[in-house]
Amino acid sequence: MCGIAGIVDLRGGNPPAIDALGRMMGAMTHRGPDEFGRYHDRHAGLAHARLSIIDLASGQQPMTSEDETLWSVFNGEIVNSVELREELVAAGHRFRTKSDTEVILHAWEEWGEDALDRFNGQWAFALWDARARRLVLARDRVGVRPLYYAEHGGRVVFGSEVKVIFAGEPSLPRAFDPVGLDQSFSFWTVIAPRTVFEGVRELEPGHVRVYELDGDSARVGTAARDRAWWTPRYDGDFGGSLAEAGEAVRAALEQATRLRMLRADVDVGSYLSGGLDSSLIATMGLAAKGAGFHTFSLRFEDAEYDEGEFQRVMSRHLGTTHHEVVVSRADIARVFPTVIWHAERPILRTAPAPMYLLSRLVREHGIKVVLTGEGADEMFAGYDIFREAAVRRFWARAPQSKARPRLLDKLYPYLARSPVAQRAMAQAFFGQGLDRWREPGFGHDTRWRTTAAVKRLLRADVRAAGEGSAAGLLADLPADFARWSHLAQDQYIEVRTLLGGYLLSAQGDRMLMGNSIEGRFPFLDREVMALAGRLPDSYKLRGLDEKHVLKRLGRDLLPPEILARPKQPYRAPDALAFVGEGVPEWIDEAMSAETAQVAGVFEPGAVTQLWAKCQAKAASPQFSNTDNMAVVGVLSTHLVWQQLLRAPLDVAQPPVIRTIIER
Repeated sequence: MCGIAGIVDLRGGNPPAIDALGRMMGAMTHRGPDEFGRYHDRHAGLAHARLSIIDLASGQQPMTSEDETLWSVFNGEIVNSVELREELVAAGHRFRTKSDTEVILHAWEEWGEDALDRFNGQWAFALWDARARRLVLARDRVGVRPLYYAEHGGRVVFGSEVKVIFAGEPSLPRAFDPVGLDQSFSFWTVIAPRTVFEGVRELEPGHVRVYELDGDSARVGTAARDRAWWTPRYDGDFGGSLAEAGEAVRAALEQATRLRMLRADVDVGSYLSGGLDSSLIATMGLAAKGAGFHTFSLRFEDAEYDEGEFQRVMSRHLGTTHHEVVVSRADIARVFPTVIWHAERPILRTAPAPMYLLSRLVREHGIKVVLTGEGADEMFAGYDIFREAAVRRFWARAPQSKARPRLLDKLYPYLARSPVAQRAMAQAFFGQGLDRWREPGFGHDTRWRTTAAVKRLLRADVRAAGEGSAAGLLADLPADFARWSHLAQDQYIEVRTLLGGYLLSAQGDRMLMGNSIEGRFPFLDREVMALAGRLPDSYKLRGLDEKHVLKRLGRDLLPPEILARPKQPYRAPDALAFVGEGVPEWIDEAMSAETAQVAGVFEPGAVTQLWAKCQAKAASPQFSNTDNMAVVGVLSTHLVWQQLLRAPLDVAQPPVIRTIIER
């Protein structure tokens, strides 16, 4: 995994500067500290920071085609590159390296944009066709790897992170986008192509964007061709029994894990949370490797969040070399500014901070790549929000029933302040809008309503400028959406919102790459996702038993303690990490009325009132869900403003640029 960047002059007369490419590499050294390279001609410049995983000796980038007209910078892994290489060799292509980057170049020459559907893996890449003067930006199916772009002053600037774009184009205005902020405080994340930055866009997952230069002019902005080359499918047409489904999922998942375990020229370890998903992946990873397997776990000083008991059960069962890091509230507060520097967006939970510390543990033990269980909940209906929606829809079909809403009691048992703890209040909250149970977004509206309460802190003009983000999301749904089951609709919205924009980004790619670690995600394998979309709903959510088919196939693989344990989603202390004795000084400054006034996002009086309330409750064991999100949201937003918008970026040039191509 790596960092990629580039600048292309769309109109002529304003070629990219070499020092700008150097700044872009400098801004992403954490993504690829092993080697740096650049390509430069009178129209385009490409930059690459390499984390060497495959073909350590000859996989340098930017990389070119045989006739040296097509150039690529690539971030990710094409796990079926070996098979594609054989097919391309049979078609007459000759290879100079063993890297999957070169496979992309030859595949593009052979199949054009149709090559994207042949790729299995995780990627963001740019192709510059120097002969045709064409720039191609492409991204994997669900957005495992990031890619941003901005069109400014007749040029397109792109990069793996927003700071890379700001470093390469200092004249680009830097300001918050109110719509991006509204999305962040509605969905927990901003939804591509939006970002929270005015003028910066994120290439949507499963999309390809093409710029064609024509002489010294170009079609820019809305005239650039941007299309979805992949959309998820939820056909539910798997014709086999539940037992046959279990066998099929196991075979697909074993193959996906094997590919990600063995197709690397460095050691691969695995995260181990103690839950079903990571336990399955670690088990299959060990089976593929055979021995000498390292697992890594995250623990907490706060017992409410700690899963150490189950992690140790699983590591003993597998016999792995096990490592763990125990995170305190003080640890979260200490690293939070660094976490936001890498996340580049407001967040409403501190959960990325412990993940950053976990990836640092991996790096300290000399491992560059880890497998994780990310994606299982989205693909196999593992979240409580899916169970909650099922209960509410069941209730909505008989809204006068007294028995049906009591199923709410079965939700959220792991929360100390569970929203179903008080039955009357729970029924009043979850009973809102039951008449809309057939409408898109019904399964998520309780989360969105709760999250949107944070928007009371926004300045009136910011709130007004960003209104309508939920309506915009629900107006942009796939053509097949209406014919999908309700569960499939809920799964799609979860993938569109939380998976790519938060879990894979703020909590995944960014926290891994902050310590130069590559994450690999077998549950997001092309074949696994396709198979999950073909399964009947009841194979995934059987009554209120989530991920039923995964539990079934796990009977022969996992200890009974892991299979029988109640689901406990990953969480971390939120507002409690920032109050009390000994907290860092930056917190009071970030929560001050003065900072709120200058940053211009939140009402200073509302921030002052929130902060006084939370400080007064510093000794309390719990904060309300809304106050937790509000504190983390204000802190993270103000840190984004301080780090990326207020002052010039302090970016150093990379130490040595090994690959230099001048044309």
